[in-house]
Amino acid sequence: METAVKRLYEGLFLVDSALAASDWQMINDTIQKILDKVGADVVSFRKWDERKLTYDIRRVSRGTYILVYFNCDPLRIHEIERDVQLSETLMRAMILRADQMSSAEIEKPTPAMVAETQAADAKASSEAANAEDSDDSEDDDLDDADTADDVESL
Repeated sequence: METAVKRLYEGLFLVDSALAASDWQMINDTIQKILDKVGADVVSFRKWDERKLTYDIRRVSRGTYILVYFNCDPLRIHEIERDVQLSETLMRAMILRADQMSSAEIEKPTPAMVAETQAADAKASSEAANAEDSDDSEDDDLDDADTADDVESL
């Protein structure tokens, strides 16, 4: 029997944002089960982004995109596409061959990762500014007390 050559694929899966926010683990398990069923080896699995959809799909207007890189037998890709169509959880999927992609391109930060980093940086800088403001107000109180002592000594 001839062994099948596995190729690298990029899969972009679309799910309802509300479902992604409430039960992320179930979505991960659903995608993982579909890929395991065809013998795919997952290389990278992460949230790509959350966006407003151009048109409603199943009465849903916002979607979360999940980006998955996996190695799979090319003859089994149609099974993944069929399972996505039959899935209640997954709304859409697009699978592309990604043989030409390097490891650096695969690990490149997604828009969701960039947004999370920016939000964390903004939060840290606002906390630092708040801490600095509270330190300044304490220094002002001490300066006022020193001034009052100086006035009394006159």
